[in-house]
Amino acid sequence: MSQSCEGAGPLSRKDFHTEQEVRWCPGCGDFVVLAQVQKLLPTLGIPRENFVVVSGIGCSSRFPYYVNTYGMHTIHGRAPAIATGLKLARPELSVWIVTGDGDALAIGGNHFIHLLRRNLDVKILLLNNRIYGLTKGQASPTSECGKTTKTTPLGSIDPPFNPVALALAAGGTFVARSIDADQDHLAGVLRRAALHRGTAFVEIYQNCVTFNDGAYDALTDRVTRDTARLLLEDGRPVVFGMGRTRGIRLRGLEPEVIALGSNGMTEADCLVHRAGAPGSAAAYALAQLEPPDFPVPLGVFRAVQHPTYDESSEAVGRRLRERRGRGQLESLLEGGASWTIR
Repeated sequence: MSQSCEGAGPLSRKDFHTEQEVRWCPGCGDFVVLAQVQKLLPTLGIPRENFVVVSGIGCSSRFPYYVNTYGMHTIHGRAPAIATGLKLARPELSVWIVTGDGDALAIGGNHFIHLLRRNLDVKILLLNNRIYGLTKGQASPTSECGKTTKTTPLGSIDPPFNPVALALAAGGTFVARSIDADQDHLAGVLRRAALHRGTAFVEIYQNCVTFNDGAYDALTDRVTRDTARLLLEDGRPVVFGMGRTRGIRLRGLEPEVIALGSNGMTEADCLVHRAGAPGSAAAYALAQLEPPDFPVPLGVFRAVQHPTYDESSEAVGRRLRERRGRGQLESLLEGGASWTIR
């Protein structure tokens, strides 16, 4: 257990509560994510003052007010840029970015993909409700085709982003997906993300009770969830359904649903999920599985170790200091790349 900054003993979930009124709609999935993060942080062995939560703009971006650590509520889409500067300046900090599908994938899209490309040692929680909630119900980059909203009254004609596929294509070293309604699953995914060294990206399906209620009902309803979702298990065959009666196999590069026990098909015929595989091709194929032809995969798609951006940056600086010494700010400001206007 970690110690509080006051040295008052082990931290608990209560230490990460604030006195701020939590201003989300009653029943919002953000409450579940907040509770799981507050339960997780005191178990990581990190002093409370070494956590920082950075957010942009949106309902999810209220997060820093509700976690009793340091926090920064920044500007729309720019949380990755702020978090990058913070982590490079203070590499010992545990930096968490909390964002939404609009904040991260619309105005913040470029920052998002480059953060994943660089593999900075930060955690990204993308709360995906497939709608703009804070600004009252406009279509977001993850809204499904045909979605009727205030900005798409005739139905959206934009194909939606798949955040997991996007993160994998950008080179993410830890890429996962969970859902607010399954607290045990969410807790396990968040713990694995927290322990990953490098950029850990978690997409969290989150219900917006006000503007997009029921978006994930098929994944949570007791009648449909077994066939609608696929729980990824590292090192095990990719199977789903009530009683694990269906599986996914690859025919060449194309995924296919098979009925186990029919025509001699067994789990041995299924794709085996390996989150630690050096390449991301199989994980990317799984990320493409979408209804109505396939179940929705939940879990850790990829978890590999690569050098982090902050480690590489520190190594470059250390080599330069060894060669030239520490240098002076004044000499830098007065160097050959500056001039005086008279």
